Amino acid sequence: MIKPRLRRPARRACLAVLAGAALLAAVGPAAAASAQTGAAAAGSGTPRLLVLGDSLSAEYGLARGTGWVALLAQRLQQRRLDYEVVNASISGETTSGGVSRLPALLAQHRPAVVVVELGSNDALRGLPLAMTEQNLRTLVASSQKAGARVLLVGMRIPPNYGRDYTERFRQVFQKVAAEQHVPLVPFLLEGMAEHIELFQADRLHPVAEAQPRLLDNVWSQLEPLLR
Repeated sequence: MIKPRLRRPARRACLAVLAGAALLAAVGPAAAASAQTGAAAAGSGTPRLLVLGDSLSAEYGLARGTGWVALLAQRLQQRRLDYEVVNASISGETTSGGVSRLPALLAQHRPAVVVVELGSNDALRGLPLAMTEQNLRTLVASSQKAGARVLLVGMRIPPNYGRDYTERFRQVFQKVAAEQHVPLVPFLLEGMAEHIELFQADRLHPVAEAQPRLLDNVWSQLEPLLR
């Protein structure tokens, strides 16, 4: 959990990163989904890994191919794990948007693994946590019903949203992961709050040099699903 006594610059950086996902204009779905699809649409027999996320996974402000999802595709290749990676992330996406888009994505790509990285924009827009919880449950259950193994990626919001709200938001991810029996990454940005240099000039999104950290935060929970 992000500690209330973080130095002021660190708190500003953390708040800015989380707020950016909701406040910046969304990129077009076609552009967001195009990264690292490889031959995914070509109907090959290679299993696919689908990432459904927001701007933190959509390479916002980064050169194409430098985000953590692109690095994931490279790591899979290096380790001879034969997966095609489909990045279906969109900046500004909410869990409701994910629920609306997921059926078509599952039908098109038939993924073996689905990584769900959504929820921050719900909280930042003041949407009810009960709705976020239900949407996350739907995303996980729908993916499982389609035969995919699922990884849920958690997020946290800064303490100035109030201790009760921030704690209940954190618990949403824990609850859904436990109920649906799926692994959980507790916090995508773990270890970054105190490092302003890891964020872009807008202080909203991690820089390219920070993307390996995001991947490492995801990898420990994702790797067992790939074997």
